[in-house]
Amino acid sequence: MAALEPVPATASPTAAARIAAFMTGFSLEATRPSDADIAALAVLAPGTRVYISAVPGRPAAEALSAAIRLRAAGFEPVPHVAVRNFATREDLDDFLTRLNGEAKVERVLVIAGDRAACGPFRRSADAIDSGVLQRRGIRALGIAGYPDGHPRIGEDELSHALSEKIAAAEATGLAVEIVTQFCFDAQTILAYIARLRAFGFEQPLRIGLAGPTSLASLVRYAGRCGVRASAQGLAGRAGLLRQAFAMAVPDDLVRSLADATLAHIGDNVSAHFFCFGGLPTCARWTSAVAAGRIAIDGDVGFKVVAPPGDG
Repeated sequence: MAALEPVPATASPTAAARIAAFMTGFSLEATRPSDADIAALAVLAPGTRVYISAVPGRPAAEALSAAIRLRAAGFEPVPHVAVRNFATREDLDDFLTRLNGEAKVERVLVIAGDRAACGPFRRSADAIDSGVLQRRGIRALGIAGYPDGHPRIGEDELSHALSEKIAAAEATGLAVEIVTQFCFDAQTILAYIARLRAFGFEQPLRIGLAGPTSLASLVRYAGRCGVRASAQGLAGRAGLLRQAFAMAVPDDLVRSLADATLAHIGDNVSAHFFCFGGLPTCARWTSAVAAGRIAIDGDVGFKVVAPPGDG
């Protein structure tokens, strides 16, 4: 199946509306959010999903604390569950029990985790098959997708693992969505969506994008996360080139995906933002875009504008 093509962006009166529609239901991803970070999320709609990264080497209790505080602030916490981090089945069972009981968590994102050593769970499918998620109140499951590939796993193996995890989850009554690693190229993202749909994966998709941050931070995180991107490639992307010495924002990607969503890929694709530049900054930018507070910028992207009466 041919890759989906971005629809050429136009400056029509409906461009801002398309972008705002694509941003409906967007989610954020946080790493060890502080109380001040969570307070800054007040600009978001109540119930916004905030995913909580599993930080290698950090105790699971930190994610539990973040989930409790996010729930108390009116948001839906979605912790990452890195199954290799749990030395015993009882450790995972206890973690899930407390997430559900203390933070009312019913949705998690299950990943294997980056560590080589593991206990009873080597693959995320092992934990899904075990039934522990359902027993501890989990009703919906996110699984990882990789538009730009994986540094250690081939494409065929990735597709097989994705199919295995979806089948295991749906066989046990868990709702499934695919949440992707961040990517910097609209063509790559659309080609990935086309491959998934061609293989019969019709589950909802959350497309990972890097939120507002510096170009240096993007390069650093791209290398750390195994995304095949270089400083030259990132700087060549129009949206970043225009802002190389300021805060880089994914306006061109959001606009391309919004147009493609309208024309090609349906209404079960949404945006998921990695907050490399900080949770408050990402929350302000995404909430403004979702509210339509933008000005279309030529045929490439857009700029966020201040609310009426501000400044």
